[in-house]
Amino acid sequence: MSNLLNRILGKDDKFFTLLESNAAETQNSADLLLRLHTEIGKPAFEKLLEDIAASRRKDKKIGMSIAQELCRTFVTPIEREDIEALSNKLYRIPKVVEKIAERISICPAQFATDIGAKQAKMLVQSTEILVEIVRCLRKMDDVGRIQDLYDRLQTIEGDADKLMVGLLKDLYQGNVDAKEVIILKDIYELLETAIDLCRDAGKVVFQTALKYA
Repeated sequence: MSNLLNRILGKDDKFFTLLESNAAETQNSADLLLRLHTEIGKPAFEKLLEDIAASRRKDKKIGMSIAQELCRTFVTPIEREDIEALSNKLYRIPKVVEKIAERISICPAQFATDIGAKQAKMLVQSTEILVEIVRCLRKMDDVGRIQDLYDRLQTIEGDADKLMVGLLKDLYQGNVDAKEVIILKDIYELLETAIDLCRDAGKVVFQTALKYA
């Protein structure tokens, strides 16, 4: 009976656990994407593609569990709009990562090995911070810590924007044929989107923490 009441009144930590699992899967997908670059043309490449797709499916399943729990729970530990907003941002990251991996898999071999490698490293850094900041939701007793983590996400996102400008400059002004420009620009923009989503997810956590400070 007590477990049922906790579920109805939102007094258990189900949502925090699910959101933390969401964040962990974003990090897993980013780690797999970074490893993908080192395995292009090797037997492990196809396995990594499958692992990235599996990560996206697992993340989607977690998102569905959050949606179901929101329907079953009358009172949530934080506002349900914030739970939904954070879950949606987290869900989109592995989805974008899967698209990036698919693009890399069909790139001409001569220039596929280093596509977005620097951006991918930034994405890994962002997801590592994202895991940490989502964990802070359980207590939210240190808004300063949450703000520091969010500031770090903003810094990475800003650095990624500058890198993106440089990458595009190399494409537009360098000796690159039209086909390569199209392919590379697509991958660069998807990586930028993934990093932006990490920043956006961190913003949801920061704004939520301010509400309960």
